[in-house]
Amino acid sequence: MNTTKQTLFEACEQYVQERINRISSAMKDLESDLENESKSSAGDKYETGREMINIEWNKLSNQLQQFKMLRETLDKAKNRKSTGRIQLGSLIMTNMASYIIAIPAGQIDIEGEKYFAIGANSPIAQILQDKVAGEDFSFNGKANHIISVE
Repeated sequence: MNTTKQTLFEACEQYVQERINRISSAMKDLESDLENESKSSAGDKYETGREMINIEWNKLSNQLQQFKMLRETLDKAKNRKSTGRIQLGSLIMTNMASYIIAIPAGQIDIEGEKYFAIGANSPIAQILQDKVAGEDFSFNGKANHIISVE
């Protein structure tokens, strides 16, 4: 695997891990808040406070699950062998932008170059799917040319 592609995968891993850490920390804070809720409060106020904490806990739990699934998708992308055709794990250079199809992590800058980490279900990834270097495609009404696929 070339170093640019490896660096992009590492940036995606860092993106996912930072979010998992942030969500896990928020969940620990909620656990602490739940333990500190005291029954000595007025009944309705106590139950409302607990319910608000539970709602937030469920929301964070769902987000955590989504990021764990993104990490699994990223692992699949990293282990995918290049076939020359655009697929999950491909690094694509076009005349307009450069993409890595892995997870939706946004713009990643490496040595002054911009790359976009996109998910396989994103509109641009769907258009690029199974294309090869040298092919042209249209995105947002603009003509593009695929320079290389790794």
